[in-house]
Amino acid sequence: MSKVLGVLGGMGPAATVDFLAKLQAFTPAQKDQDHIRVIADINPQVPDRNDPFAKPGPVLAEMAGALRGAGAEVLAIACNTAHAYADLVSRSAGLPLVDMIGTAAKAARETGARRAGVLGTKQAVKLYREYLAAQGMGLVTLPPEAQEAFMALLYRIKGGDTGPEVRQAMANLGQLLVTEGAEAVIAGCTEVPLVLGPKALGVPLLDAGELLAKRCVNVCLGLEPVPVLEG
Repeated sequence: MSKVLGVLGGMGPAATVDFLAKLQAFTPAQKDQDHIRVIADINPQVPDRNDPFAKPGPVLAEMAGALRGAGAEVLAIACNTAHAYADLVSRSAGLPLVDMIGTAAKAARETGARRAGVLGTKQAVKLYREYLAAQGMGLVTLPPEAQEAFMALLYRIKGGDTGPEVRQAMANLGQLLVTEGAEAVIAGCTEVPLVLGPKALGVPLLDAGELLAKRCVNVCLGLEPVPVLEG
């Protein structure tokens, strides 16, 4: 019997739909009943994770508790930046969480890269710095003005703009990380893969959401261990 996955989503909605599609695509299934059961809370009303004055933690904790009440046995957060509240989410629900940041950092190390660049928000980049260091890897970041440009692109994507101009601008930022010494690049924001393909940069481009989806399927189907619930 597979475990029920609870997904904290809506950050943003298009990225969550993309994540759910990846969950379905990565599940080895011959019929409907072979797929894992997924309970998703697509909640775009979560306060902005990039606003230092917003307080998304209590909302995320409430979502996690409600997912447990609905039957979830394992949790996933379809947003890199919201992993700043990963411990709170897991503790609030009393459920193990499949960690997107840790999953992507491990995958980066497995490419053989010594330094990884991250296309993500400041908070997500901070999290990746810690996880990559634990993997013995260095982090390559965008210069401040380029990071500001990334955030502007991010909000354009959230607004539905995935056109050629946005795609080229995101590719340029990724290439800047490569120029600065990144031997692999992590799409550390779930909107990035909506405009940047896996072969765009000439180095491995790791889609954190895709990696999370694969691992969630494996965990729920019993193909790899359920993460340990801390505390």
